[in-house]
Amino acid sequence: MDWHSLSKGFEAYLRLEKGLSKNSIEAYSHDVGRLRQYFTDTKSIKALVVGYPDLVEFVQHSAQITPNPRSRARLISGVKAFFRYLIMEDLREDNPAELLETPRLPQKLPDTLSREEINQILESIDLSDPQGARNRAILETLYASGLRVSELINLKISGVYSDEGFLRVIGKGNKERLVPIGKEALKFIAIYRDEIRNHIDIVKGHSDTLFLNRRGSGLSRVSVFTIVKDTALKAGIDKNISPHTFRHSFATHLVENGADLRAVQEMLGHESITTTEIYTHLDRSYLRDTVLLYHPRNN
Repeated sequence: MDWHSLSKGFEAYLRLEKGLSKNSIEAYSHDVGRLRQYFTDTKSIKALVVGYPDLVEFVQHSAQITPNPRSRARLISGVKAFFRYLIMEDLREDNPAELLETPRLPQKLPDTLSREEINQILESIDLSDPQGARNRAILETLYASGLRVSELINLKISGVYSDEGFLRVIGKGNKERLVPIGKEALKFIAIYRDEIRNHIDIVKGHSDTLFLNRRGSGLSRVSVFTIVKDTALKAGIDKNISPHTFRHSFATHLVENGADLRAVQEMLGHESITTTEIYTHLDRSYLRDTVLLYHPRNN
């Protein structure tokens, strides 16, 4: 089989069996496209006979073009996934990418907002404006539940369980989970849903979508980024803020207040606890105080 056919099969596998998002599929496809181009144009080697030394040359060649370690790490991850797919399909017996070393990446701690800054942003919103009422509900939801942007814009009215205090969301890999949400956020969701949204002419197919734009269709990711940035700017917060900042702040404040890391992992929808562990490094003073308070030699 040629590179093109194998690449298309890999894309179909990512979409149908792995259930990855469009963005993730595009990223993997881009990486495999670079691999295919290199071995088609430069080496004339077929995918089913590529060896480990060939891949090392490819990675070294790519490093000259893309020196950024994070980009190289993602590229290697995509290459490894492609050859795992070939093995799974019984097209190869060995994985030549298995021994490729991923560059060590510096751990970047996410930006967060203090509780005072969160309140400053939320209370700056003009609730007399219909868009303001919607935006308050959006930001309250982001902070109260730690949703990703994709989860927020796809949130359904039928997925808001107000009496139980939960949201039903579809996360990465099409995985469904229930996320707790507090009464304050639910209050602003109800205000928006019952007093603002009810008066919008809703586009067909969006009758169950919770957050809508002025034209009655679902919000885009870009729209939510704009809402967050504009609101923070008007509130006088001089930080580079995105919707993910609210997610990071949600997790950070929970961990700072003693929440169990496993519970935070479940709420965020992280597959691995190591992804959640980054939040234990955010507040050094919190960790110091925890040791001083609970270590037996300090009592």
